[in-house]
Amino acid sequence: MRKRLKILLPIVILLAGLATAFLLIKNRKMIQATPVAILPPLVRVVLAQPTNIQFKVRSQGTVAPRSEITLAPEVSGRVVSISPSMAAGGFFEKGEVLLTIEQRDFELAVIRTNAQVSEATARVAREEAEAEVARKEWKALGSGAPPSPLALRQPQLDEARAALASAQAALEQAERDVEKSKVRAPFAGRVWEKRVDVGQFVNRGTTVARLYAVDFAEVRLPVPASELAFIELPIHYRGDPALRESPRVVVRGQYAGKSHAWEGQIIRTEGEIDPRSRMVTLVASLPDPYGRALETDRPPLSVGMFVEAEIFGQSLSNVFSLPRASLREGDKLLLVDDESALHFRQIRLIRTDRESVIFDSGIQSGDRVCISPLDTPVEGMKVRVGLDSTADQPPDSRGGQP
Repeated sequence: MRKRLKILLPIVILLAGLATAFLLIKNRKMIQATPVAILPPLVRVVLAQPTNIQFKVRSQGTVAPRSEITLAPEVSGRVVSISPSMAAGGFFEKGEVLLTIEQRDFELAVIRTNAQVSEATARVAREEAEAEVARKEWKALGSGAPPSPLALRQPQLDEARAALASAQAALEQAERDVEKSKVRAPFAGRVWEKRVDVGQFVNRGTTVARLYAVDFAEVRLPVPASELAFIELPIHYRGDPALRESPRVVVRGQYAGKSHAWEGQIIRTEGEIDPRSRMVTLVASLPDPYGRALETDRPPLSVGMFVEAEIFGQSLSNVFSLPRASLREGDKLLLVDDESALHFRQIRLIRTDRESVIFDSGIQSGDRVCISPLDTPVEGMKVRVGLDSTADQPPDSRGGQP
């Protein structure tokens, strides 16, 4: 019995499996093929709205002083005192005594030249008296002939007067040397470098310090020649005293991890266009760079600071400013109509840069402009517009609303 079960049981199981498989195959449902729907591409759009724009031209440069000089005494001698301001980084005011040279030798020269003036004055008085006597004696002779200059002692009088003038000039020079022994600041400024100390002997013309003015700071700003069309910078001809208009400029620099801004004006252009880079250098002037501003945390605009500048140029009204990605084939846009179809529009460009495109014709207010990249867009092509894509374009970083 066991042997029969061992033989029959596998056969029964196999037959039951075959029967089950046959039933499953017979009762299966047929799969029906469904056509695949090809959706139009999804795009982002911006609403075109006319706006007022003031062009801004960007540049960058390094802060430099308006005036820089080497300070040198006009007389020789030993330095006897130095102002506390006479140190690297020290501030001073116009006319402040920065260092003093020993004055005793110059004071003695004043005493000597005073004596010479007194002696020459007495000699002139004596010669004038003798000339008057000679004139009276000639009249007393009554010869009728005109007297010679020698008879009237005119050469001696001229010589005495010349000696007096020379003595007076020597006295003035000696007094000036006394004054020059005090080396004064020619303008309000700051010490860049100090090269002298108390007890040192200095010769006339020896550099004792480097100074720079602090009333204004200047920044040289290279600008492409093509960008000058967007700045209201009048042409400067020979004989013109200065620029008749001064474009406004704002410079920004980093200090202690924070960004700070200073405002100034373009005061001139340098004399040539760089033949290699085709850049024109504008010079910005910023007043009182070391003065304390209303915002107390703003640092001074120090010499040597690297800054980025925005030069404010022309203003235009009723123009369009769109992202740079909206431009196609150089001077065309892709519009999306109410039926979500694409249409090409040619525009008249005013300015393009890395971030925006500015134009004044070709579309109307409220048109939807596609800013998504498309491989091969064609006229009338259907698209899908994203639900959150229709929005006003961001302001242009180089030409935004005033």
